[in-house]
Amino acid sequence: MRSALLCLTCLLVTSAPAQERTPHQQMAVDTFQELVEINTTQSVGDNTKAAEAMAARLLRAGFSEEDVKVIIPAPRKGNLVARYRSPAPKKPPVLVLAHIDVVEADPADWSVDPFMFIEKGGYFYGRGTVDDKDEAAIAVANLIKMKREGYVPNRDIIIALTADEEGGPVNGVQHLLAEHFDLVDAEFVINEGGGGGIFNGVKSIISVQAAEKVYQSYTLEVTNRGGHSSLPRSDNAIYELVGALGVIRDHKFPVSFNPVTRAYFRQTASTLPSEMGDLMLRLLSDPQDVEAEKVLSKEPGFNSRMRTTCVATQLEAGHAENALPQRAKATVNCRILPGITPDLVKEKLVELIDNKNVSVTPIKEPNPSPPSPLTEEIMAPIMQVSQQMWPGVSVVPVMSTGATDGLYFRKKGIPVYGVSGIMVDVNDSRSHGRDERILVTSFLEGLEFQDRLVRAYTSD
Repeated sequence: MRSALLCLTCLLVTSAPAQERTPHQQMAVDTFQELVEINTTQSVGDNTKAAEAMAARLLRAGFSEEDVKVIIPAPRKGNLVARYRSPAPKKPPVLVLAHIDVVEADPADWSVDPFMFIEKGGYFYGRGTVDDKDEAAIAVANLIKMKREGYVPNRDIIIALTADEEGGPVNGVQHLLAEHFDLVDAEFVINEGGGGGIFNGVKSIISVQAAEKVYQSYTLEVTNRGGHSSLPRSDNAIYELVGALGVIRDHKFPVSFNPVTRAYFRQTASTLPSEMGDLMLRLLSDPQDVEAEKVLSKEPGFNSRMRTTCVATQLEAGHAENALPQRAKATVNCRILPGITPDLVKEKLVELIDNKNVSVTPIKEPNPSPPSPLTEEIMAPIMQVSQQMWPGVSVVPVMSTGATDGLYFRKKGIPVYGVSGIMVDVNDSRSHGRDERILVTSFLEGLEFQDRLVRAYTSD
């Protein structure tokens, strides 16, 4: 699930014709096309076919069958794990992770066929071009390049292309960690979730996703005996539920920072107009600063990163237009800061509602994960490669307010960093949307960025 940092309308950039691409670039584009044109949706797609296609490319490039595994826990749910071995490893492996399943796409909604790879106007179009087949193709192409060049890393390099990140019964990362841990055990993971941002036509930041909020939904429900609508009573299930939702709407959880969000606020402050930047620094210094909190809370991107949030997302009530409701039910979705338990959030909701007639019940089990440490070993290569390719660009740690498969590795004690060199415009994000597309130039720059970054992590 790609972070909504990315895509482009304001830059009129066109790609170089295919004949001007280097052999490596063209191989990466061909790999990208093959992935996009294999439907990997939950409804009718086949993740196994995509995993096997990428495995075939690696085998043709000279990788052994021992180092290229397609693991199929269920029909159509195949995952690829491939390893580029160091002849004398000095460190544990680094793993590059990408998912190859995609969200649904109705051809009737698109101006092009979502499962055809189309290049026009400086863009590649197709479902998964942004989320996340671009990074999967890059991982495969760069591993093949290293093999052809005879690159000698100081540690093994693993790539894992997985199923059901976007939803489905057999999440690939969970299966690999549970049943094939030896294949994906690594010192750290490079994942989606971060990337390059273009603001007003300027390549401005590289975000490094190093933490995720905890996703937890709750069911709020009121039931009573109902009755005839001609004889209203005060104990109306809908009114009681609406009252509870109003309390939640008006509540703000306290401001709290972790190392990742502190770094995000501190570094973002330097890129903003002085008044807004000063407010961010003030709130960092004093999370109880009422004035700073009030202003920053108005911006959803800031508000969601400085506190736990809960919002009503679904509602159903009543059974007839001429009957008092016997039941009213709502779903409240919370995105909880790392370190705060969903049980504590539930307790707070119950306290706020203060109505014994309103039940609060968690939906599914949460998947909390700790923030990944922003060590010099991790951050220095990112900053170095970023400055090489885009002098002056800011490298900014971020906490995702959504979720990626990285959380399962973090729960296992393996740090995960969402980072890529794919630059897209923040005002034209089409991930999961109609006419999903990526700039050709951004894909090729992302190809170069990941190659340089992985080599930086695997060289003396």
